[in-house]
Amino acid sequence: MTRLLRALGLALATVMAGPALHSAAAKTLVFCSQGSPETLSPDAAVSSLAMDAVRPVFDTLVTFAPGTTDVVPSLATGWTISPDGLDYTFTLREDVAFQTSAIFAPTRSMNAEDVVFSFERQLPGPGAAKTLGGVYAQFRGPRLASLVESVTKLDERSVRFRLKRPAARFLADLAMPVNAIQSLEYGYRMQQQGTPERFDTQPIGTGPFRLVDDRRDVAIRYQAFEDHWRGRPKLDTLVYSITPTASARLHKLKSGECHVAAAVDPADAAAIATDPQLRLRAIPGLTLGYLAINTRRKPFDDVRVRRAINMAIDRETIVSAIYPGAGSLVETPLPLASWASDDQARAYPYDAKEARRLLLQAGVTAGLKADLWFPPDSRSYNPDAKRMARMIASDLEPLGIKLELKSAPWESYWSQLMKGDSTLALAGWIGDNGDPDEFMETLLSCAAAKDGGTNIARWCDARYDALVGEASRITERETRADLYARAQALFHEAAPWVPMASARLLDGARANVENFVMSPLGSHDFSAVDLGD
Repeated sequence: MTRLLRALGLALATVMAGPALHSAAAKTLVFCSQGSPETLSPDAAVSSLAMDAVRPVFDTLVTFAPGTTDVVPSLATGWTISPDGLDYTFTLREDVAFQTSAIFAPTRSMNAEDVVFSFERQLPGPGAAKTLGGVYAQFRGPRLASLVESVTKLDERSVRFRLKRPAARFLADLAMPVNAIQSLEYGYRMQQQGTPERFDTQPIGTGPFRLVDDRRDVAIRYQAFEDHWRGRPKLDTLVYSITPTASARLHKLKSGECHVAAAVDPADAAAIATDPQLRLRAIPGLTLGYLAINTRRKPFDDVRVRRAINMAIDRETIVSAIYPGAGSLVETPLPLASWASDDQARAYPYDAKEARRLLLQAGVTAGLKADLWFPPDSRSYNPDAKRMARMIASDLEPLGIKLELKSAPWESYWSQLMKGDSTLALAGWIGDNGDPDEFMETLLSCAAAKDGGTNIARWCDARYDALVGEASRITERETRADLYARAQALFHEAAPWVPMASARLLDGARANVENFVMSPLGSHDFSAVDLGD
């Protein structure tokens, strides 16, 4: 039965891919993705998988230059910023077409109304845009909702954002796929037809590829958008082949079933690098893997217990095993590649004896039980979370701490964490925009510690918030770095996490893949990719 199911899955993926992989008649690139995205709509995208799946269909006002976190024009050709840093005025590109589908044909090009519509959906308060049910706030924490006061159409080609306070990361935030520009006309057409759910399940954007089909856990197929404002992509068809395990992705890459494989297992890097048919792509990533400790649950609300957990885990051995040659220990809540990571900071040392003393001092004796959640599949920030969970459990067991290991499909897993329903949880983050605030505020602020927030440790410190908040409002890097260093010291003192590792991003590609550029944000952009002979 297993062989039959595999055969059926392969056959379906082949049908969806259209022409054979090596067909000269059309260019089809197959990308072995790590798993099924939780959504294909920017509204609800939270994982890197969803961001990747959204990216082919949509464009943003600004974007990141290939291989960097430098913000460059996209749907906006330029912008001005007021002297007080509160008003951002964008000039929009002309003649940008929206895609067509079997259920929608646009009657006009993108204009300022589409931009206002796309962002009003994120803001609190009444508004017609809310009727389509965008869920940005649920998945992205405070994000723009706490920052943007208003979005105003000045004319057909001009939009002004009014901020509540200056924000160093605002432009970078706009480059994230969650802030993609969507079609007002499409949204209201679906609403009038009584099918508003299609707005999210059958997305329409201005991106280089249009969505053709989505077979959950099998593949997603996109087709080149002939009228893209940058010109038609060189690829005719783009297929995301859902391949959760690194070993299966490597097999497909070697056999030619896929052209690019995401998140190569570090243990396989040498084999790819020495294969003349393959190319290993590697780049320092803005990635962070960590163990979050729910600070609201007893006895983990006691800082001595959290420090004991930190000291009881042999991080060096775990990182060497999980990230062989491709990961480094992190000492703070920032990845090593971040300019704000404090290189003077040190995490708690491995000291089982001191960990035992702290537990006894806190009144914790043998018999403590807790749940430890881990992701269901490999991630760039943690290629083998299940093994890591077992190693952590092994380290804590001698101290009388018995862990029950738990996992779930990705959507359920992440939802569980965001609801605060975990005691210990292996989690991670890949920077969306390159700014330190993306980690410091998104993962550890008091606002993000609310129910449904991304601060899964539920730690809240007003002093920390004040430092991070001040850093977010200024642009001078040296001053920001000092503020973030002080915030990192408070984090260390409170020990809401066990920082684990910052990983290099590793992808594999066939030798004939041209113009594929890796991003330090872990995203995959195929808009300029071509296939050679």
